[in-house]
Amino acid sequence: MKNLNNKLGWSFTSPYVIFTIIFFLIPLVWAIWLSVTDWNMMSPDINFVGLDNFTKAIASPAVKASFWVTYKFLIVFVPLAIIMSMVVAVLVNGLPKFKGLYLVAFFLPYLSSGVVTSLIVKGLLSYNSPLNIFLRDNFGLNIDWLGTPMTSLFVISLMIAWKMSGYYALILISGLSSINEEIYEAAAMDGSGRFRTFWKITIPMMYPALFTVIVLAVGVSFGIFTEVYQLTGGGPNFATNTWQMEIYNQAFVNLKSGYASAISLVAAVVTFASIGVIKKGLEKWGERNGWS
Repeated sequence: MKNLNNKLGWSFTSPYVIFTIIFFLIPLVWAIWLSVTDWNMMSPDINFVGLDNFTKAIASPAVKASFWVTYKFLIVFVPLAIIMSMVVAVLVNGLPKFKGLYLVAFFLPYLSSGVVTSLIVKGLLSYNSPLNIFLRDNFGLNIDWLGTPMTSLFVISLMIAWKMSGYYALILISGLSSINEEIYEAAAMDGSGRFRTFWKITIPMMYPALFTVIVLAVGVSFGIFTEVYQLTGGGPNFATNTWQMEIYNQAFVNLKSGYASAISLVAAVVTFASIGVIKKGLEKWGERNGWS
């Protein structure tokens, strides 16, 4: 019976194990091997260079700059995503009916292609777009949305936050619905206003949902590529050149695949370390609010 259960268990888990080996383990081993060579994946000559690619990546000003740009996206994108998804969750949760319909409507952007979304935004913000014509004719504003460092970073962050807000709102609504109404009634009897109730009761009691959303949003900010590639190509003046863009440029533009693999491995370590630090901070915040 035990052997039968073991075979049954492996039969259910084997698709995931095979998927993990093919799409995660093998590429990881390949990337590690590639990072210690100077191969460009085209030349028949492959030279072992040891840790030279890693030392160059760590010392490279371009790589350091791309890391800082990635953290800038984190600082801008994560708060935008949390605020937008929270607004959606609160508004939909307060509806008397058709909550599911509205949730589906807000969730649809998440299912859309990043390439398509980027092309639409690029058209909306082009020089002769209706928005820019309206701003020039009525307010004398001539804004180069994707041509200046601050606005381009903000536009990309806002677009991704809008795209992800419906998905994050689904998670936050589950947190909102788990709060007992009696708690709000007790707070109202004590004279607590709406803002104080939201800040002191709703937010702390949504900790598990907020924890999940924040960690997911941080993970997204470390993987921004498609939107940057389509809208700015890493510009202007490398202001939106994330490390994903840097890896792409080194691997497929400069044909330095070994060097690009070294950057990607360094980026993976920094990503996991950063997420770990943020998780620790969130866990301490949760402990102060009674979550253990």
